[in-house]
Amino acid sequence: MGMCTHEPAHSSHPSRPATRPVRPYLRQFCDGRFGAGDDGFSLVELMVALLILSILLAIAVPTFLGTTATADNRSAQSNLNTALVDAKAQFESDGQTFFVNGVQNAPGMVNLLTGAQLSLAFHAGSTGTSTTQGSSGNLSTISVAVSSDGVGLVLGAFSVPGNCFYAVDNGGALSSAATGVPPYAGRTAVTATPRTAPAGTIGLPTIPGTSFVEVKGDTIKTDCNAYSPKTSGPPATVQYLTSGFPN
Repeated sequence: MGMCTHEPAHSSHPSRPATRPVRPYLRQFCDGRFGAGDDGFSLVELMVALLILSILLAIAVPTFLGTTATADNRSAQSNLNTALVDAKAQFESDGQTFFVNGVQNAPGMVNLLTGAQLSLAFHAGSTGTSTTQGSSGNLSTISVAVSSDGVGLVLGAFSVPGNCFYAVDNGGALSSAATGVPPYAGRTAVTATPRTAPAGTIGLPTIPGTSFVEVKGDTIKTDCNAYSPKTSGPPATVQYLTSGFPN
């Protein structure tokens, strides 16, 4: 028998010694342990638990989304830098020009970059503004444009949070003719300080060297086009830096 067995204090059997009575505190223990109870959560307890859960979600979800957005931006920037390294190698091997076979040929540059980076997709921006033609619809698809004089190259990548990044590499001073036509002919110049951009095309940096452009807060994927970069207006802002992508 277990320790909680209840037996009478006196035995009627002459040869069987009397058992000791169960002590009160032990009886309470046994009754609480083996008795059938109706215990459960009260409505107040459930409401408190839901309140705590909602507070935790309110803290965790924005943090998770912010972390995801940062990771997407960094991935888009990294893909542009990778493509830029390959394009600059092509620039050097072709005699200091982004021309392919001696002519302005963005589709030809796309083919060369695709052969170097099979993990990325490349679109010639001049072929159209849809995300299946010339625009970048995601961080692993790069839109490509070449200046009319072969000195400049523009690469664009769209990030999921609604940002478009451009890597603009000008191997020297652009000709006056090249600065008057796409991809540099936008009406709103991108400056080194953030500015709110009206709807329409943006003018990419024409200074020699590499510039890193961010169009922030524009969720229209087709706007992210290296040949005709633009915004859909406020709240989108534009900025460029020469030291790296704006944060």
